Amino acid sequence: MRFKLDENLPVELVAEIRDAGHEVETVYEEGLAGSSDETILRKVREERLVLLTLDKGIADIRAFPPDQYSGIVLFRPLTTGKAATINLVHRRLDNLYRMDLAGRLIVVTESGVRVR
Repeated sequence: MRFKLDENLPVELVAEIRDAGHEVETVYEEGLAGSSDETILRKVREERLVLLTLDKGIADIRAFPPDQYSGIVLFRPLTTGKAATINLVHRRLDNLYRMDLAGRLIVVTESGVRVR
């Protein structure tokens, strides 16, 4: 799979995703840090990448219909902070690798994974 890591997720996740054999680019690497949701989503659509994010605004399916993207994965940890976020993503990544993410909004929480 090919992913784009949004700026609100810890860059430490890049190594984990690459070590699992997947491609990952970051918003920082492409000079998109601070860009609007529209700009980032336009870029991931053009590049056919799955977006990994913490940004709830991107989960607005009226503004960003999932069927127009290679996948949008929204992580929702119970608590804020880098450690909690890394822990949640780490526990759920293997499940995501096995899913067909194309055209879907995936919401990942402590209690499970919801597909929209």
